[in-house]
Amino acid sequence: NIDGLHQESGVAEEQIIELHGNTTYAACLDCAARYELADIRARFERDGAAPCCTRCHGFVKTATISFGQAMPQAAMRRAEAATLAADLFIVLGSSLVVFPAAGFPELAKRNGAALAIVNREPTGFDGIADLVLNRPIGETLGAAFGVD
Repeated sequence: NIDGLHQESGVAEEQIIELHGNTTYAACLDCAARYELADIRARFERDGAAPCCTRCHGFVKTATISFGQAMPQAAMRRAEAATLAADLFIVLGSSLVVFPAAGFPELAKRNGAALAIVNREPTGFDGIADLVLNRPIGETLGAAFGVD
């Protein structure tokens, strides 16, 4: 997820792996220096120019991974290790069409994990899943955990 909700849920920061980045802050495309969006916006409104990194002068944009942009290799390695260690791999609310991240469910399944997919629409991986629920996530997990 790219909206910071995992962090707000109380999950420890070191347990979160952000493959697609985060929209709650900005980062330099060259050196990965972090910038707060309010600061970037203020600089843009003051200067009217695209924000540049104060450290290396690279371009600064929201810290999301755009199509064609390389996935963060450290995060990919962590995600692969977690996938290979999983006994159960649960996909929540993903069409499973954006690779390479979409390949993790299949990797988990090939490595012996059970695969569950909860998504409103069918996915291309439904055929290999042990459980498929084409339902909204909130409704499904709320019912599972007794939360309205």
